[in-house]
Amino acid sequence: MLKLLERDIAAVHERLFVLAPLNASIPQPFRSITPSPSRHRELLRELQQLRGSVYLHDGAIAPEQLSADGLHQTPEDEKSWHLVILNAQRRVTGCIWYLEHDQPSLTRLRVHNCPLATSEHWRDALRRAVESDIARARRERIRYAEVGGWAVAPESRRTSEGLMLALGAYSLSQLTGGALVVTTATARHSSSTILRRIGGAQLEADGTTLPAYYDPKYKCEMELLRFDSRRPSAKYAHLIDVLRYSLEKSEVIDSRDEAPFAETPVVEMPAHYNYVPHLREPGFAA
Repeated sequence: MLKLLERDIAAVHERLFVLAPLNASIPQPFRSITPSPSRHRELLRELQQLRGSVYLHDGAIAPEQLSADGLHQTPEDEKSWHLVILNAQRRVTGCIWYLEHDQPSLTRLRVHNCPLATSEHWRDALRRAVESDIARARRERIRYAEVGGWAVAPESRRTSEGLMLALGAYSLSQLTGGALVVTTATARHSSSTILRRIGGAQLEADGTTLPAYYDPKYKCEMELLRFDSRRPSAKYAHLIDVLRYSLEKSEVIDSRDEAPFAETPVVEMPAHYNYVPHLREPGFAA
């Protein structure tokens, strides 16, 4: 199973695209940069359309939460990196966003809007858990980030696309320097289970684990999960390495006419970090 997934990941760069945030500097590991405002807008619109269709069908949102033409638009869209998978017809069938915060605080995060943040019993624990992770990220000189907008077209749910997107969040984070990441994960389609399996863990404050909760906004059970992109589950570390190499070759679409490069921060990876030099040999993806 994992070998088959590895083969899919090694070849996915031909269908995997990265949308850069507005005005972002592109890290040096990315090799193929296309400055194209029109293509950026087109793919962003397609992924918003996919999210709208999927979330509406799942009952996670109401029709009035979409734009007049069926788009699921969020404030995070223009500030985030987006991973987008296309099918053979070059239509978007999967997406996820990754948002790095320059000045993170609980009130600036999406998790600030979850029911636990307004719960008299849990709001202080949530604040302490998030503040502890933010302080740790600063000490270790890495980013603090959020992941969201995970959606896969119904016809692709029996494929590896959903898992590849989740693993891709790790790979993308590693390429931009590493981060502590928090996300609200739905139990629908086993999303929270998948994220925990690849390295996610529930938030904790002073030894107390924050519980799963029902979110009336999305009409489902949710969990607050956090992960360190430098330390995925050992079972999936190699696949994240392979996907990181695929991402380096994937086309990055920038919304400007000219896309500036940036130096990627040098981050000390843990001893078990599994980089695979032989992936750079010609013909590996074939």
